Amino acid sequence: MPGHEGVKPVAQNRRARHDYFVEETYECGIVLKGTEVKSIRQGRVSMKESYAAVRNGEVFAEGMHISPYEHGSFSNQDPMRPKKLLLRKPEIRKLHGLVQRQGYTLIPLRLYLKNGLMKLELGLCKGKHTHDKRTSAAEHDAEREIQRAFRDRRNTDG
Repeated sequence: MPGHEGVKPVAQNRRARHDYFVEETYECGIVLKGTEVKSIRQGRVSMKESYAAVRNGEVFAEGMHISPYEHGSFSNQDPMRPKKLLLRKPEIRKLHGLVQRQGYTLIPLRLYLKNGLMKLELGLCKGKHTHDKRTSAAEHDAEREIQRAFRDRRNTDG
């Protein structure tokens, strides 16, 4: 589609990287109905408690809330309905095996428009324990302090 190049972020699951170690990411399409796309384009989507599950050889995003479109009527869908994700069969088989045997979880990380199409970044994640979260927070704080020191030094030198 000409004129639709680039990636435009729509929604992000910020909590996911705090609660999980993201091992791999997959880009997948998402099946939407009716006015859901218009609602998503307005940013009326919440991915806070969402996860993905493999059922009957298909992957579904559960718990993703897409608010009903304001100007829609009978065509509005249930905000919490499971949304089918579009992945290739070998990827689905691999993810299904990892989720069942090795204790991974599939978490939607972000939703974005790419070349006019709605895409979802799906993460293959392992849960963090409390001490892991503390370590991650300490590393993040240390990195922030280093950046602040560099910025302060650059401002005093200039």
